[in-house]
Amino acid sequence: MSTPKDPVDAIIEQWATVRPDLDTAAMEVFGRIYRLSRAMGDRTEKAYARYGISRGEFDVLATLRRSDAPYTLSPRQLSATLMLTTGGMTGRLDKLERAGLLRRSPDPHDRRGLQVTLTDEGLRLIDEAVGAGLAIQTETLSALDEERAAQLADLLRELLAAATA
Repeated sequence: MSTPKDPVDAIIEQWATVRPDLDTAAMEVFGRIYRLSRAMGDRTEKAYARYGISRGEFDVLATLRRSDAPYTLSPRQLSATLMLTTGGMTGRLDKLERAGLLRRSPDPHDRRGLQVTLTDEGLRLIDEAVGAGLAIQTETLSALDEERAAQLADLLRELLAAATA
C-alpha cells in the first residue's frame, strides 16, 4: 500500500528540478514535522475553543493540573515551564482568573510572592479539555499501528534530543 503524495513531495520535486545538487532528505522530514505540527495545533485549538480557552490558556491550566493537588505554582514557575515572559504570563493569568478558572493569592512562604491555584471549575474544565485534545491526537495517530507509533515516538525523541543538545 503506497501513501499518496503530499505537498512536501511537490516541494521536493520542485527543488530537484531547479537544484538537483541538493540533498533534500532533511527537508522531507522536517517539512512534514512542521506541517503536522501546524495541522494538529489547529485541530486541538478548535477542540479547546469549545471550552472557551486558547492553546496558551490550556497550557497554563494543564501545567497547574500536572503539578498535582493542590494544583498550585508560582507565576515564576509557570513562566519558566511555559517559556513565557512575565508580561505574557500576566495576561493569561488575568483572563483565566476573570473566567474563574484559577485564583491568585499571596504566597504564605514568601511575603513578596504570589501563588496561582486551579479552582474547582478550572480543574473540571482542564480535565475535559485535555481529554478532547488527546482524543484528536489519538484519532490521528491511529493511522499507524502500535509498533509504528512507538517507533515514531522513539525516532522523534532522538531528533528532539539532537536539536536541543
